[in-house]
This record gives sequence, C-alpha cells and structure tokens, in this order.
Amino acid sequence: QVRLEEFGGGSVQVGGSLRLSCAASSLTYPVYCMAWYRQFPGQEREGVATIDSDDRTNYADSVKGRFTISQYKVNSILYLQMDSLRPDDTAMYYCAADSGRCPDVSARSFQYVHWGKGTQVTVSS
Repeated sequence: QVRLEEFGGGSVQVGGSLRLSCAASSLTYPVYCMAWYRQFPGQEREGVATIDSDDRTNYADSVKGRFTISQYKVNSILYLQMDSLRPDDTAMYYCAADSGRCPDVSARSFQYVHWGKGTQVTVSS
C-alpha cells in the first residue's frame, strides 16, 4: 500500500523560501507520476508541479521560475523547493502519486489515487 507523508511546511515572509518533502513508501510502479497540489480555503485542489519516473517535470504557470520539483529516487522522496514566495502561495500543500505517465499539471485531483495528508504553507507580508 502506497503511503505518502509531507514535511516542511511552515510560515515564511514574502520573498522567502521553503522546501517541502514527501516521503513515499511502497511506491513500486515502474512508471509513475508524482505531483504537488495545493488547496486554498473553499476551493478545489490545484496542480502545482509534476514529475515522472523519467524526471520529466511540468509546472503551473503561477509557479514557473519560482518553484522546483525534484525527487531522490533512492530514498523515494519528492521535493518542492519554493522560492520568491508570495502571499497568494498560502495554502495547504499535498503530495500525490499514481502509476503511469503524468497527466497535465492542471489535471483535477481525482486523477491521482494516492495522497498525503498535506502540510500548511503560510506566506505573510
């Protein structure tokens, strides 16, 4: 059973940086996609970035040039480096995973089977 657990959320000032981590256990698909989503209060989760088993990445336009998704396959850890943070980045951030190639980064969250419980990121001015 795949389990995902996020780490690294917290509070930061505008322009600051945070790095989120997601520890994945039992992710044994030969081809897989991992993603970061975020959710604003009262809204659906939205895709932030994706990475597949071949390290191909995609980003939402709102985070391009500021966020970097990466993975350390040996330890099955997914990262999201977030730089130049803005107040509108404040959200709950979730790690997601599924077998197969990544859908478009804007794909609705139901396209992923496995989810972590999320970690809060708060950016204050």
